[in-house]
Amino acid sequence: MRYSRQRELIHEVIKATNTHPTANWIYKQARKKLANISLGTVYRNLDQLTDAGMINVITEGNMSRYDWNVIPHQHLRCSVCGKMSDIEIPDGEIKEKIKQNHQFDVEKVEMIFVGTCSDHN
Repeated sequence: MRYSRQRELIHEVIKATNTHPTANWIYKQARKKLANISLGTVYRNLDQLTDAGMINVITEGNMSRYDWNVIPHQHLRCSVCGKMSDIEIPDGEIKEKIKQNHQFDVEKVEMIFVGTCSDHN
């Protein structure tokens, strides 16, 4: 992948937060440093960063969020405020259970646990 100032900025914006931002949030942050960047440029570069394995995309319904942490992990999402955070659950047992019970080879586990965060209990 050829160097791009815009792509580097977008990657830096994502790496600077643990909030799993949307493309629109990333666009607003990027515009603070590069006023002429377009939303289309942000989307194109997010796709390129995802394809290169430099970020992960988390799709839930029609919303996509972006994550700098490319190590396999799961997520907690608050149904009140929408905050999303990382958790690690070893997926080996899950993969084996699925294989035994459903004769299905799992390649990747993606889970989002939805509930209420401590700020809203």
